[in-house]
Amino acid sequence: MAETPLLTPNDFAGTDSERIHQAVTAGAAQGLRVVIPRRNRSADGDRDVWLLDTAILLPQDTFLVLDNCRLKLSDRCRDNLIRSANCGLGITDIRPLRNIRIVGVGRVVLEGADHPRATGDSAKTLGQRTFGTDAGVPGQSQTGDWRNIGILLAYVEEFRLENLHLRDSHAWAISLERCAYGSVRDISFASTGSRVIDGVRRTVLNQDGLNLRQGCHDITVDGISGHTGDDLVALTNIHRAGAAAGSDTSTMVSGGSRREGGADDIRTIFLRNIRGHSAGGHHVVRILNAGGLRITNVVLDGLIDTSPPDRPCKATVKIGDSNPAWGGVTPMGDTNRLLLSNISSASRHTILLAGSLTDSCISNVIRCLAGGEAITYESGRDHVRNVSLSNLVLTQPAADEGPGP
Repeated sequence: MAETPLLTPNDFAGTDSERIHQAVTAGAAQGLRVVIPRRNRSADGDRDVWLLDTAILLPQDTFLVLDNCRLKLSDRCRDNLIRSANCGLGITDIRPLRNIRIVGVGRVVLEGADHPRATGDSAKTLGQRTFGTDAGVPGQSQTGDWRNIGILLAYVEEFRLENLHLRDSHAWAISLERCAYGSVRDISFASTGSRVIDGVRRTVLNQDGLNLRQGCHDITVDGISGHTGDDLVALTNIHRAGAAAGSDTSTMVSGGSRREGGADDIRTIFLRNIRGHSAGGHHVVRILNAGGLRITNVVLDGLIDTSPPDRPCKATVKIGDSNPAWGGVTPMGDTNRLLLSNISSASRHTILLAGSLTDSCISNVIRCLAGGEAITYESGRDHVRNVSLSNLVLTQPAADEGPGP
């Protein structure tokens, strides 16, 4: 049987970014897989790295295979590693796309630049709170934005991300905005909230691992591991009025406006087989909604918190936030139908309820640190209604064996 035809960037001429762009464009048009191999046969010699000056833009019907390769942002790049082709600077009308697959074979590494031009989200000023060589440069944005995200998909249905390792991200490693009917499987992260750059340790903020944002629904996440500078996995649904799509002043490329009729609710999400922690001491899994946006029908099954004993995370799972900066405690019913089970915690708090929660189940939870409770009601029990708790196990302090003979 003849092999299925495929394209590689080695079939084209130009810079690494230009060659990848040509291969992806041709592959989508012809219905062919595009394979980025380990060996980069460039005009200036063979290399084992592909340097990106701009994001890899994926159109509809793209099947991108990363075969034991290493993709790295160049020092001149202020852009994503990979982005759906329907969104970007100045694009205010984002047309939905379908059928985008990014599949790794073997050991696939996607990493940030040696000297990032910008890091952090849109609330962080370069050179003051987070690193960026664009700090103080005339004509360049002095805050972070969505371009600092590693892999960014917006309004994409029927997608697949699989077997990827992302390290030293400039902000969130992966962010999905208003995406649906997709899967994220076997993804690992390695970032710590700082980088040694030219011999000096620099702060790099907002290094979440995977973030599902406004309007995401019917998505399966299975197999997340590693450590991140910020939350390892986050479901973040916050209304930011006035944040326009395509603006460089937001961390949402599709804009922060709220669609009516529940279209921007986060719903029907499966999270399975998560093992890792936040090296920055934040949360392993973060569930946050505000501004009238809802999070509902979320299953979290299987979470092992790998926080080191000398630096535990704040919480293994944090739900909501009483801080007015994040919208305060959500109205009863806005966060509901969460099924959280099979959780092993090594954080300061196990399940931290900082907002409201209704009509939910929390079961099979082990707190590995001695002392403390399985559930912390930070916002008060008055904001919790019809939540079933079962099989909550607390580790007991070691018995005092008394003096020796």
